[in-house]
Amino acid sequence: MSNTPYALEMRGITKRFPGVLANDDVNFAVEKGEIHALLGENGAGKSTLMNMVNGLYRADEGKILLDGKPVKFSSPRDAIDSGVGMVHQHFMLVPTQTVSENLILGQKAPRFYINYKKLEQDIAELSRKFGLAVDPQAKIWQLSVGEQQRVEILKMLYQGAKLLIMDEPTAVLTPQEVTDLFKTLREMTATGHTIIFISHKLDEVVEIADKVTVLRRGKVVATVDGHATSKAELARLMVGREVLFRIKKKPAEPTTDALVIDSVSCENDRGLPALRDLSLTVRSGEVVGIAGVAGNGQTELAQVITGLREAKFGTITVQGQNVTNQSATATIDQGLAYIPSDRNGVGSSPNLTLADNLILKSYRKPPIGPGWRIDLKLVRSQAEKLIEQFDVKTPSADLPARLLSGGNLQKLILAREISRQPKVIIAVYPVRGLDVGAIESIHQMLIDERDRGAGILLISEDLDELLSLSDRIVVLFEGQIVGEVPPEDERIDEIGLMMAGTKVEHSHAT
Repeated sequence: MSNTPYALEMRGITKRFPGVLANDDVNFAVEKGEIHALLGENGAGKSTLMNMVNGLYRADEGKILLDGKPVKFSSPRDAIDSGVGMVHQHFMLVPTQTVSENLILGQKAPRFYINYKKLEQDIAELSRKFGLAVDPQAKIWQLSVGEQQRVEILKMLYQGAKLLIMDEPTAVLTPQEVTDLFKTLREMTATGHTIIFISHKLDEVVEIADKVTVLRRGKVVATVDGHATSKAELARLMVGREVLFRIKKKPAEPTTDALVIDSVSCENDRGLPALRDLSLTVRSGEVVGIAGVAGNGQTELAQVITGLREAKFGTITVQGQNVTNQSATATIDQGLAYIPSDRNGVGSSPNLTLADNLILKSYRKPPIGPGWRIDLKLVRSQAEKLIEQFDVKTPSADLPARLLSGGNLQKLILAREISRQPKVIIAVYPVRGLDVGAIESIHQMLIDERDRGAGILLISEDLDELLSLSDRIVVLFEGQIVGEVPPEDERIDEIGLMMAGTKVEHSHAT
């Protein structure tokens, strides 16, 4: 341990909200030039702690020191002026503006005249230095998710940040983009930057972190050497018990065809082909996993099945009933459940209460909605029952959904979808951004539904998740199925090749 001051030191930090003790006497220290991971279950207090470093919150008790000097921030502007920047999980970029314009937003200079040529040269030089390739003239909406994240990092570096807080930086990245990000982070620490890395992906934490601090229920339970720990040990520290990374399940016993997609083609939002003559069958009592790099038609596949996107050609049937290009309401009535990747924007109505969110697909019919009115007493009692059954941690069914942690909001969505006893479930990245305890719980729910007889289409970029849950895996590339493999670890290389577009001998499309 060096005698130089810590890049960041937090002493005795306590933060309270009404009815919640978010951080309880937390001591946390990060050395200069290291990558320090911050772990904990959803709601453990990680984001609250970092929002105090970033100037969004003020601590009720305790002090924060940067380079050994006490600081008190009133805003993120104060933090960035002191060299602290935060890259949020949901990017803070203006889609219609260029990369260059986003980088100077909020800057004190330039004020009256922008020398775009000089600005773009500065950005290009910064990009080369840290391996963050991006076109300064490109508009944000034209960039991939990985490129948008590079812009977020460049924005912090351009503003002079030396301490970067990265909140779930790999949640929406492909494996290749994660590799590129880790290379960038190592280059940054080699030049004197310090990284705080908030994540739920334990494999990545073990790979990238020099130190790991674990929070549980607002308290620090351990700080360990990232290179000398294991995924299992970190999981145990996070949830206080042993965690199953592979769900125990009996062999599938599929029966009749639950979902049949026959020669379906559709376009993406830019009017380009997204699905090309795709055919796939999911039977009752099985989980079919869809593997693929993001942007190869996964989103459009889920949307065209659930009535949210038009199929240009082909047919889709649920339990023998044609639902092609029918409304979302019609697909719901046919027994189709949808767990979307965007739990805030699509999966829930954030400003409605938990009770209201739980009836979004059942309020039109008895017993909830007999005639022209809703039975509010029944809504309340059913909501309380589902909240208890699905272990949604909340003080009340009247709480707005936006106040739930990610894991609890996902449990709420599953409670709504599963309680209808659907015949087909479309699950898109169902555990993205969740902690290991919530992942284990949600995976078990999906397997229970499979065993009940539902046909499940699981779309995920996480190969471990696909291998754990799927009874068979099909690989999607450029809107077409390029192969099918059984869910076996020894087939990972084969799946990877197919994800890159290589048709592997011995694999077969469904």
